[in-house]
Amino acid sequence: MQSMTGFAAVEGGDERLAWRWELRSVNGRGLDLRWRGPEGRDGIERAFRDAVKARIARGSVSAGLRLSRRPGAVAAAVNPEALAAALDAAARISAAAREAGFALAPLSVEALLARPGMLETSEIEEADAETRAAQDAAILADGDKALAILIETRDEEGARLHDILAAQVDRIAALTDEAEAAAAERAAQAGPALTRKVEALIAAGAPAEVGPERLAQELALLAVKGDVREELDRLRAHVGAARDLLAADGPVGRRLDFLVQEFNREANTLCSKADFTALTAAGLELKTVIDQMREQAQNIE
Repeated sequence: MQSMTGFAAVEGGDERLAWRWELRSVNGRGLDLRWRGPEGRDGIERAFRDAVKARIARGSVSAGLRLSRRPGAVAAAVNPEALAAALDAAARISAAAREAGFALAPLSVEALLARPGMLETSEIEEADAETRAAQDAAILADGDKALAILIETRDEEGARLHDILAAQVDRIAALTDEAEAAAAERAAQAGPALTRKVEALIAAGAPAEVGPERLAQELALLAVKGDVREELDRLRAHVGAARDLLAADGPVGRRLDFLVQEFNREANTLCSKADFTALTAAGLELKTVIDQMREQAQNIE
């Protein structure tokens, strides 16, 4: 079982470039890969997208690749026109300051070099096609490492979610047993409870007594209306299906999410038929656990 949540970062480089991969994955209805990378590296993007599709089934994946040149990979030269303009401006400003009676600090080399356009940079040597291909292969290799780490973190989170979901399924099974016991208790108390209600009506001035046959009919009608055997049977069947999914290999998130909806449907019907404190309590607790299960199931691939 794999979660859809994960993160990975890998750094690498050669004598010309340094690069950094960052991958993030969160919940998604399907597989959605969002790419942020440098221009002119379309081959890397295509290859990486294919790798993600081959290894991840669901999730919103954000992939970022940043490239930066090594300090020695570019040459810097002073722009003579920019230097002449800067020195001329500095001389005029200094002369004007002296006339006004101000003393200015000497102009530093660092300040000159920091001016826009003062330095011109150029790549020392343009990489040939073979070098560029080897560079792309190295970048992609680190991308594969980042993808492997991302999948590992998704697996680790998936293992934790598996334990949580298994405990929730066990709790649903226990609550189903409690609901069955409560339904049996309700059935045992239905006859005396109905008799007490009839006696209360007669004491309040009801026009005629209700005979045993009518009481039997009412009890049968109540039993049919309040029968929860089908709901309990389906809840147990869903528990078995959920355990099978938790033991299965591969993506199970969509099926698990559908199964949670079926759990909730049966719990709602059980609550609507309850009309008995203990049975209502079991049904409401079922709904609480199922809702918690839904939140976790939505993280599963």
